[in-house]
Amino acid sequence: MIIIESKRKKLATILKQYPGAIPVDVTSTATDGLVKLSPFYPHGGIPVPFSEGYTATCVEAIWQGLKVFESCDVDVQLFQNDTMRNIKRTVRRFGKPLGHRKGVNGTELLGYIEARKQIYIPTYKWVLENKVANIIERLRTASNEGKTIILLDYDTNADVENARKPLSHASLIKAYVEGTYPYGDNIPDAPTETESPKKTKKSGEKGNIQELELFNE
Repeated sequence: MIIIESKRKKLATILKQYPGAIPVDVTSTATDGLVKLSPFYPHGGIPVPFSEGYTATCVEAIWQGLKVFESCDVDVQLFQNDTMRNIKRTVRRFGKPLGHRKGVNGTELLGYIEARKQIYIPTYKWVLENKVANIIERLRTASNEGKTIILLDYDTNADVENARKPLSHASLIKAYVEGTYPYGDNIPDAPTETESPKKTKKSGEKGNIQELELFNE
């Protein structure tokens, strides 16, 4: 079973509610290999939707780079940001957001929800399939074995149609593991670096800290 909880909650409180659960931090502040599940992680070589010949370092760079504001169009230079910092483009700096451009050279602007469906969600799926397949397989195996996994994310909104709250990427991880991933077919083919699931050695250690290592690199 996979559950999404806010990383802002105290871990002790979460584990009290779900005794024996395995907490998995999937944010950009994770201190282990699971940081690779963050949309900010610079995997590199991620194809930009509707933009032949363009790739980016991370999902967030694509999402932010294709934004169009009153005073600024797309930012292709952002596609190469590999620092996990200074990626967000804000209203304070660029003015009112007009939408997301459907491709670097596209003429159509997508609304917020439609951009989620055609840009963010398919791009993140590509990463799950081509960059972190081994971690996903371990999560799936543990879930199928009856373990309770707590995905910790700063955002917990799992409703794609809810424009009032940011979409939780943890909800997309959960959906992918469980075979219910939405709107994930708009990314073009590109050279991939698919990671094959690695076998893990059995251990006699118990407790969620040791079990967490099963998902790590």
